[in-house]
Amino acid sequence: MKKDTKIVRGGLNKKRNAGAVNTPVMRASTVVYENVAAMRETIARATKGREKVLYYGRRGTPTHWTLQEAITEISGAADTVLAPSGLGACTLAILGCVKAGDHILVTDSIYEPTRSFCSGWLASFGVETTYYDPLIGGGIAKAFKPNTTLVLCESPGSLTFEVQDIPAIAAAAHKHGAKVAADNTWASPFFCQPLALGADLSIEAGTKYIVGHSDVLIGAVSGTAEAIAGVQKASHALGLAVSPDDAYLATRGLRTLGVRLARHQANALIVARWLEAQPQVKRVLYPALASDPGHALWKRDFSGASGLLGIIFHETSDAAMAALIDGLELFGLGFSWGGFESLVAPLAPAGARTAVAWRDPQPGVRLHIGLEDPEDLIADLAKGFTRFQKAL
Repeated sequence: MKKDTKIVRGGLNKKRNAGAVNTPVMRASTVVYENVAAMRETIARATKGREKVLYYGRRGTPTHWTLQEAITEISGAADTVLAPSGLGACTLAILGCVKAGDHILVTDSIYEPTRSFCSGWLASFGVETTYYDPLIGGGIAKAFKPNTTLVLCESPGSLTFEVQDIPAIAAAAHKHGAKVAADNTWASPFFCQPLALGADLSIEAGTKYIVGHSDVLIGAVSGTAEAIAGVQKASHALGLAVSPDDAYLATRGLRTLGVRLARHQANALIVARWLEAQPQVKRVLYPALASDPGHALWKRDFSGASGLLGIIFHETSDAAMAALIDGLELFGLGFSWGGFESLVAPLAPAGARTAVAWRDPQPGVRLHIGLEDPEDLIADLAKGFTRFQKAL
């Protein structure tokens, strides 16, 4: 099936749903059994056979399985593990691949809360982290140590939008015996499949585009049979669970992912091209633009672009950035992105880089281009640029 069909049909099970198109919300903690033999059989099927059978609420219900199966199918994975947030998915993927005494390689462009987890909490348990240049490609082979077990990528980067050469990185990692996990939130599994590029695990902050409506926190880790087993073990050990209501809303959002992303991309390209023409703009950080340094890799490995982009100015200041942002009417000032609405946030990546210094002027601005009419968004931004110029 084509991917547009997969996001609509994935995980649907008429028998399990008793004929309902959408899997109903099943809220359950305790599950009771007719007798001891039935309990033992169910436990064996769920724990040893990895079957999706109702065993205990924390282990999932049909509401969860529908979402897991749909994401698994569109990601080209063996299975998917859900997490209570996108950050939870990132940390869970890491924990599924490491033990005390291991060393991991993490892209210098990683989502900042993931960096905090690696440099703080993970380090306290005896796991060493080295940050690498996101543009290193196959050169990462020189960074491996005898105890390196994982390479954590994010492509494009969370704030700076570098596109990584996942196939080259994966080839080097696998030669060393290490796994590769890729945060794929920017593109979603609709526009990129990291597993097909050689990664072992694909991480999604489903809070963003999968949910699409800014009202649910959820994450997902999909992977090969070998890699996902470690993630499942970590999830069970930590006692992680996702609300069935959140799983239901994420499934509902997933069904329209294709049409929403098409509009996000179309709008973002219109706005990005307008931004490129503004005299204050040094460059627009958006891989779908031909001018972007990562455009060739994006064109090779991705089938589309989302609505998230960055702006770097020739000259800037905190006052000018605030003047631009504070007067915007159609861009909400807030964290996260991926919902139907447009958002704006200051962009200052220098403090979160250790492997490669960020030398462009800051602060810049990060935009999430929503589903509004792009002409309205441009008109709002044009007024903002006027305020920006006056405040310099």
